[in-house]
Amino acid sequence: MALLFSLILGSSSRVRLVGSTRRCEGRVEVEKEGRWGAVCDDGWDIKDVAVVCRELGCGEARGTPSGILYKPSSEEERKFLIQDVDCNGMEDTLFQCELEDVFNCLDNEAAGALCEIPESVRLAGGTGACNGRVEVKHQGQWGTVCKTGWSLLDAKVVCRQLGCGRAILTKRSCNKATKGQGPIWLSHVSCSGQEVSLQDCPSEPWGMNNCTHDEDMWVECEDPFKLRLVGGNNSCSGRLEVLHKGKWGSVCDDGWGEKEDRVVCKQLDCGQSLFPSVKVRRRFGPGNGPIWLDDVHCSGEEYSLEECGHRLWGYHNCKHKEDVAVICSGQQPGLPDA
Repeated sequence: MALLFSLILGSSSRVRLVGSTRRCEGRVEVEKEGRWGAVCDDGWDIKDVAVVCRELGCGEARGTPSGILYKPSSEEERKFLIQDVDCNGMEDTLFQCELEDVFNCLDNEAAGALCEIPESVRLAGGTGACNGRVEVKHQGQWGTVCKTGWSLLDAKVVCRQLGCGRAILTKRSCNKATKGQGPIWLSHVSCSGQEVSLQDCPSEPWGMNNCTHDEDMWVECEDPFKLRLVGGNNSCSGRLEVLHKGKWGSVCDDGWGEKEDRVVCKQLDCGQSLFPSVKVRRRFGPGNGPIWLDDVHCSGEEYSLEECGHRLWGYHNCKHKEDVAVICSGQQPGLPDA
């Protein structure tokens, strides 16, 4: 089942974003008369998204993705409640905008929203954005997190919040070069590992601890899980490659099928999978370099190939003639000449 996250700040908020692993992105739903339902995308534009982002405490409006990208997990969640939303972009809540009850909306017309995620956690002092000393922002000032109660589950939440890969290491910042300065904001953080952000995890009150900077926490995450389609005439068709340890490599087609294609197209925002024949896929040619993934298995509901099962990175029994290729509907499929 697809992950379902909603961000509702306070009991007065009557809008949420669902269907995404990111807290400031998803299908827009509103609460009306005690029940939640979708918003029809008739007339939906960036001004309407700006109001949603403001109401949810997210950053600036970045886009108006189709809500069908964030598939509802039940028939109940397919119901529409409002349509013809018309905001000027300055309202504080969506229900301050002009809108109408739904009278004509199809399943594929759900509105979506993409907001900038406000920076509230970072990894500092490392070699990149995905490794370093854990710092959180409170009252406009960055401060560190104490080791007391900290575990790999907390690190997992940090890595996800930053858009990095899996958490692979957490430790104390035990030397002068990596220790922080300024306030120590959090201690006794206790995440389940499923939270959207570190601020959603239980902890002691901000600034209430007896820690020293010798106990600052350090986290290392894998690089973000990136993929691309190459060898076609556009970015939505071609041989599949994934990035690992700074190098692009291919994916073996053992066990690969329509569900895996679907996840790739979804992650690349390329529409639906066209699931071409093996003959058509072969026309994109073999890759070179490492074969990073084999025996990939998806349910089709994932939002990233990273969420699918697979062998350990680099372990396979394949040759490049078995490289996966994908064609999505997002652009007119580009095939190289035969």
